[in-house]
Amino acid sequence: MQIVRDVHVLRTAISGLKAGGRRVALVPTMGALHAGHMRLVERARDHADHVVASIFVNPMQFGKNEDLDAYPRQETRDAAMLEAEGVAILWAPAVEAMYPTGFATTISVSGVSEGLCGAARPGHFDGVATVVCKLFNQVRPDIALFGEKDYQQLAVIRRMASDLDLGLEIIGVETARAEDGLALSSRNAYLSAQERATAVTLPDGMRAAVSALEAGAEAEGVLGQLRARLSAVGFGPIDYVELVDAGSLQPVRTLAAPARLLVAARLGKTRLIDNFHVNATI
Repeated sequence: MQIVRDVHVLRTAISGLKAGGRRVALVPTMGALHAGHMRLVERARDHADHVVASIFVNPMQFGKNEDLDAYPRQETRDAAMLEAEGVAILWAPAVEAMYPTGFATTISVSGVSEGLCGAARPGHFDGVATVVCKLFNQVRPDIALFGEKDYQQLAVIRRMASDLDLGLEIIGVETARAEDGLALSSRNAYLSAQERATAVTLPDGMRAAVSALEAGAEAEGVLGQLRARLSAVGFGPIDYVELVDAGSLQPVRTLAAPARLLVAARLGKTRLIDNFHVNATI
């Protein structure tokens, strides 16, 4: 596996991978890799001849008092994991390479970026859209893969790629989970042993809520019960417990089309997010 930090070297290497019409897939990450990232790489191999992964802890998507400095950085370990999965290139630029002196451009995606994490983390999705657009322009992949755990992020990226005619396919990959059901996340490492045991209440409660909704229970009551269940075991503050249209991310209370149940809540110092598909019942 080639580790690249200069964009000119990257483009030369990508041209080599694409020779003869071969397809390239991109798996963007912020490092601190886990089995969920490896699932993205596995799926990428199913869709392309070569896989490129990126590791870049993007300062533009961290707000004030968020965990930019504390975010785990372990490139040697991450690189070994990627190489073992057959990744051809690791694109690992420095902040100065991504945002050189004088950098003054941001991308804002309205609609799907509003509400939910967009309300709780102002400016977050502008940072996500900007860095992902840069990664797409640098790597020029045929496809890019993102986990569905960050469902609003996936919607923002799809909207951006479509609106800006970026000419690549965006593939969402089902959330990878631990044996007890907790969504895999780099931030799970912040949980204490007791918090980790409590954290499973989140997916367990959400699955129960999905079953109730699909059985015809009134949405407001189900969402209120889920919020109360999480609060009772120590989650708080709870940023949102919301049922939204799976495409537009607009709040819904009647299941006339596929929907998503989304939750974001803190457990101790760790902010956890998760989401589940909800089938239409009408």
